[in-house]
Amino acid sequence: MSRSAIALALSLPAAVAFYLPGVAPREYAKGERVELKVNKLTSTKTQLPYEYYALPFCQPDEIINVAENLGEVLRGDRIMNSHYELTMGVEETCKILCRKELVSAEVAEFSTRIDEDYRVHWVMDNLPSATKYVDETNPAKPVTIYDLGFPLGFRGSADIPGTKAGVNYLNNHLLLTVKFHKDESFEGSRIVGFEVEPSSIRHAYSGTWKDKATQLSTCGGSASAPLAMSAPGEVVFTYDVKWEYSDVKWASRWDTYLLMGDEQIHWFSIINSLMIVLFLSGMVAMIMMRTLHRDFNRYNAIEAQDEVEEETGWKLVHGDVFRPPKAPMMLSVLIGTGVQTYAMSVITMVFAVLGFLSPANRGGLMTAMLLLFVFMGVPAGYASSFLHKSLKGVEWKKNIVLTSCLFPGIVFIIFFVLNFFVWGEKSSGAVPFGTMFAILVLWFGISVPLVFLGAYFGYRRKGLDLPVRINQIPRQVPEQVWYMQPAFSVTVGGVLPFGAVFIELFFILSSIWLHQFYYVFGFLLLVFIILIITCAEITMVMCYFQLCAEDYHWWWRSFLTSGSSAGYMFAYSIFYFFTKLEITKFVSALLYFGYMFIAALAFFLLTGTIGFYACYWFVWKIFSAIKVD
Repeated sequence: MSRSAIALALSLPAAVAFYLPGVAPREYAKGERVELKVNKLTSTKTQLPYEYYALPFCQPDEIINVAENLGEVLRGDRIMNSHYELTMGVEETCKILCRKELVSAEVAEFSTRIDEDYRVHWVMDNLPSATKYVDETNPAKPVTIYDLGFPLGFRGSADIPGTKAGVNYLNNHLLLTVKFHKDESFEGSRIVGFEVEPSSIRHAYSGTWKDKATQLSTCGGSASAPLAMSAPGEVVFTYDVKWEYSDVKWASRWDTYLLMGDEQIHWFSIINSLMIVLFLSGMVAMIMMRTLHRDFNRYNAIEAQDEVEEETGWKLVHGDVFRPPKAPMMLSVLIGTGVQTYAMSVITMVFAVLGFLSPANRGGLMTAMLLLFVFMGVPAGYASSFLHKSLKGVEWKKNIVLTSCLFPGIVFIIFFVLNFFVWGEKSSGAVPFGTMFAILVLWFGISVPLVFLGAYFGYRRKGLDLPVRINQIPRQVPEQVWYMQPAFSVTVGGVLPFGAVFIELFFILSSIWLHQFYYVFGFLLLVFIILIITCAEITMVMCYFQLCAEDYHWWWRSFLTSGSSAGYMFAYSIFYFFTKLEITKFVSALLYFGYMFIAALAFFLLTGTIGFYACYWFVWKIFSAIKVD
């Protein structure tokens, strides 16, 4: 399958679900050219990616950009052709790529990027370049682990022979190890591994420079000084090519990339979290069932008696429990957007678990999430409009506009402002105007009309018949004890849902900000199910206690109780920033907190909506089960 065909497939919305990346392996004949493509430079210190040719590397005569999907552009990927020449099965030693005369500004640029721990990313046969290291934590069973990309250079120290402390050195010589697999079932060789081992060499040669015919005296294992980036001068870029046979089959070539060094900790943490949450959920369910069963028997027994007894507990508020809350418009808009986020999350996770969103498909996950959010405008409009109608809302046009524009508008404004800062840093992470326009087309051309379509069906649906009548005069809510105050109960309610996900959240944050692969979608789906159960149960319990205290203002409280877990998520992201990351630049910190705020906002809508619908169902059920005159 050609690259242009892949790009075309990825650009079609329907292809998100059915495109399996890399299903057709490519066989290379002996002596066939193998293309090496350059991608970008990344750093965990700055979080600002740059194009490979933003630094003065050796360039081909014509730079050709590879077609990219929406997710790749948003990630800052910029894949281009390179000047490297590789031929299947042909090994090279100290092959000259080019010679450059660096001026002071170029040397300073290299030195700055080395100081900021930038790594270089390449692509060969859709496999990313990686540096190999062996984890010998268990000496009896050492594990080979791949670290994505390879370092641009290193900082000199007393521990590294031939270097000066505080001076930066450029990795200008690379050993490219390409692993291939052969089998009787196919002709030729399939590439199953791509390792890069960088080193720094101040090359020397006798006589005049003769381009690639020049004989370098610093090759062949001879000891040579590393190449310091301290003064302008000559740099010779060279590389070795080594071909290694591997027993790894093509279908398993990603396994080493996806291997986690802390796998046992990951498993233990997930199982531990699962057990705690399941135990708490079981306890909550038992308490609720026993208490409610006793309430039902008591209330219905009172109704059956001739004498009149005073009503107590949650039955007392039956005439006000379905009274529309304050700001019904905003509540219905948030619920509609929460349904949109929930539907997008579920479908994305299902596709990911089924293997459709493999890391081999760069940018596929982000593309899928964006397109699915756009197409989930129908359930968003339906949920928002129907709730708005149920709450006696009248401004249906305003409801539709807010549902389709409020959350996407906030996200777009934050993204647009952050993009200006990234653009000011000349980073490839800055989204081009064309891509920004494409996002606006997706929003106003597809998402907004779909919200209108969903709202049409929502407003046409027949309203629900309430199980109890609403009194004309609102009942006065008695003064609440301190632990039933809204602020306290909402704050406490978010602890359990956050506790269900915070361990997995650590791995997700490491994947995003430390540039690691995340591919345990099976665990993520399990944690997501636990999150749904936890949000639903904690909200129902808090709602039950609230109604027993004769406080019938449950609409907003139910949304905020589980939604408050987003506050804990954002607080944890602040903790993660100061303990795990080494970000020092203002723009990088701004990017981190801007994107984490967007993530926390989406999590707030997601968890709040789950809690709201669980509470709605709970209130409806318990008031349907009692007899009220």
